[in-house]
Amino acid sequence: MELKKSEKANLEKRKAVFFQLGLVIALSLSLIAFEWTSGGLGSNEYATGDQEQVEEEMIPITRQKPPEPPKPVEPPKVTEMLNIVDDDVQLDDELQLDDFEVDQETEVEIKEYEEEEEADDAEIFFIVEDMPSFQGKGQDGFRTYIANNLKYPEIAAENGISGKVFVRFVVEPDGSVTHVEVIRGVDPALDAEAVRVVKSSPKWAPGKQRGKPVRVSFTFPISFVLQ
Repeated sequence: MELKKSEKANLEKRKAVFFQLGLVIALSLSLIAFEWTSGGLGSNEYATGDQEQVEEEMIPITRQKPPEPPKPVEPPKVTEMLNIVDDDVQLDDELQLDDFEVDQETEVEIKEYEEEEEADDAEIFFIVEDMPSFQGKGQDGFRTYIANNLKYPEIAAENGISGKVFVRFVVEPDGSVTHVEVIRGVDPALDAEAVRVVKSSPKWAPGKQRGKPVRVSFTFPISFVLQ
């Protein structure tokens, strides 16, 4: 039996139409899918509304000018004052001498200049050829003089103060004692008594250097011992 095809049942003629229709449907679904995705992302529930545009504050940049160097101080101008006088003015600049008459009988006194050497400016020796001697007994005689004339201060004795005071003095060319000073003391009362007894010393036989009396410095210890 031979099969016959119906013209109405033949779909080959509508193949192109169905293909175009399928493309349109696929394209429509793609567009819908894109719009759905973009719309969902665009609506944000956490959005707070329009964001305020914050204007950035422009801080001007200032530059400090370097200090100007100090201006040099000009020294004051010194103007020389000239006293201008006329030519006919007489100036008293002549040396006036007293007039006196001199004859053969006039006596003129001539005084010789005596060079006085101050004792303070003379050289002080510490060791000389002939050392000073206290009344011909040397330092032992001076030590005996100190022991016989030394008075123990009462305030130092009451407080039990004792010790050794070192005194320095100068024996002058005339034998006198000067420039008495304490170079190592113990107590003000003891120091004052040591200076007093040395200053009251009689004259010494002066020291000599090359046969000439000179100034000689001495340092002498004075002991204060309580009995």
